[in-house]
Amino acid sequence: MKLMLVRHGQTNGSDRYYGRTDNDLNTVGREQAEGLRRRLAGEKISAIYTSTLKRAITTAETIAAGLGLEITRCSELDEVDFGNLEGMTYEEICRQYPTVAASWTDWSAQLEFPGGESASLFGQRVVRFLERLKSHNDDETILVVGHGGPLRLLLCRLLGLGIKHCNQFTFGLASISVVNRYSQGAILSQLSDVCHLGQGNPQRG
Repeated sequence: MKLMLVRHGQTNGSDRYYGRTDNDLNTVGREQAEGLRRRLAGEKISAIYTSTLKRAITTAETIAAGLGLEITRCSELDEVDFGNLEGMTYEEICRQYPTVAASWTDWSAQLEFPGGESASLFGQRVVRFLERLKSHNDDETILVVGHGGPLRLLLCRLLGLGIKHCNQFTFGLASISVVNRYSQGAILSQLSDVCHLGQGNPQRG
């Protein structure tokens, strides 16, 4: 099975951490989504799964329009709930929540975002998405549109890596990553490809 992991396009406030805040793509983000649509138009994709948040849905719907497919919304793919940290910059988090920032760097099992989600529950939620893939054949190509956090967790699980390694991968905005999944395991063949974009690619938002 070929899994194509796509991160949503740019939103306003790309220098801040937004999880459950339901902001949509900005003008640049919509242009990035069009770039994805053109890039993926020739792929033989069987199904498109997306987060239930607007920025991912808009990205997925733009791609789907070029393929003639419907999208399936999955709450398992939603970004982590940052709670009190929603909308903050990393510098602000380090100043106001230094203990959380320290646990976040190592993605500690004890990590819990005040007023939001814990790393443990977030990981369990995201991994449940893999159950949906059992309804597909091994020769299919599946497109997954989501956010940096869930995509990193999925990649670690697919590659058999511990959750502590999730911060060692980066998914640029509107990027494409490819994982080929076999009965013996999975192979990462492409990571954070943005060659379809003709501009800089901020990492948050």
